[in-house]
Amino acid sequence: MSMSSKRKRIDNLLQIITYGAASVAVIILSLIVVFVFKNGSGLINLDLITNDYHAQYYNGGIENVTSFSNTPKPNILTEEDYYSLKWGIALTDDIDREGKPIIIVSYIAEDSPLYQMYDKNNLDNDSFAIEVENIVQSIKFYDKDSTLSIYGAQHMINELDAESEFREMVFTSLGGGIRGSLITTLYTIGLTLLFALPVGIFTAIYLNEFAKKNRLTNIIRSMIEMLTGVPSIIFGLMGLAVFVPLTVRYTPADSANILSGSLTLAVILLPVIIRSTEESLKVVPDDFRFASLALGANSTQTTFKVVLPSALPGIMTATLLAIGRIIGESAALIFAIGTAIKDDISIFGKSTTLAVHIWSLLTDEPANIELASTISLIILMIVLILNISVKLLSRSYLKRV
Repeated sequence: MSMSSKRKRIDNLLQIITYGAASVAVIILSLIVVFVFKNGSGLINLDLITNDYHAQYYNGGIENVTSFSNTPKPNILTEEDYYSLKWGIALTDDIDREGKPIIIVSYIAEDSPLYQMYDKNNLDNDSFAIEVENIVQSIKFYDKDSTLSIYGAQHMINELDAESEFREMVFTSLGGGIRGSLITTLYTIGLTLLFALPVGIFTAIYLNEFAKKNRLTNIIRSMIEMLTGVPSIIFGLMGLAVFVPLTVRYTPADSANILSGSLTLAVILLPVIIRSTEESLKVVPDDFRFASLALGANSTQTTFKVVLPSALPGIMTATLLAIGRIIGESAALIFAIGTAIKDDISIFGKSTTLAVHIWSLLTDEPANIELASTISLIILMIVLILNISVKLLSRSYLKRV
């Protein structure tokens, strides 16, 4: 009884430790998700995804106005929209993605004289016009002080209503978007998988199906496993020393670029893809191989027509892990791609992925926690969608098989 009681206490203790550790892990992960959602959910919108990061600045001038707007305040506007009947424009107070107060154009009447403005920086710009969601920074008058955005939308409308002309209206596009970083991430995913998947999958096929079990193959496997533990920043230094000069020499690139970053990530992902694919090949029953060989197929036909299709769900899982690593990698890409946030994307130019964009926001003074959390939330949603998609594809494939 004594031994049985002691064993029972030990079993209970182990169960408590197991459940406690699992609970702590779940709580920590949940707190991370809650923190990201709480700080970042408020900024998620279509404009964030489609807008450029860098705002375009405009200086609008206007000649003597002879006719003003006669459009009454539309019903779609709220009490927070301050409307100028004279100029046919509505402004509203808002906060930008860095938490600073701004004034946004919420409506422009069709007969607004502001459509007569011209671009003072480019007189040949025929397409110049102020638009809804532009940010008005200031309006400069001839005979009194300028009205600035820090005074609020109501003050700006009142000052504008009191005048029949102005010297200059300074306004910008919204900016602050992640379109460029999102496109860079997609480019990086596509190019990295293009380089890494064929090499990784065929290497795994060789090691598991064709290579003899000897000291050499054991050394190769040990080196592959060792590479999985190498810090990614070391791979970044390798990318800077090898792939950046290589792409500069043989492509139009003149510095770190998306192509060199993708090649660097491909090297990082090779151990993950090789090991995951090899494990997928190992779980395929040997009976499949023997049956294929007994029917007259050779080893190559057996591998590529029987074994490889059976291992496809595992290979898709390896691909998902690779994509998750690509999206979340930042240390290596700081060296191999750069940290310049760009809106015009080229695979031969510098840019930032979503992860590096987060790093750039957190290195600002002060750190932009809200926008960084929003991008983190977008990354989590992308990974979740990819995870669900791979599971559905694997399930559909297994049903057909």
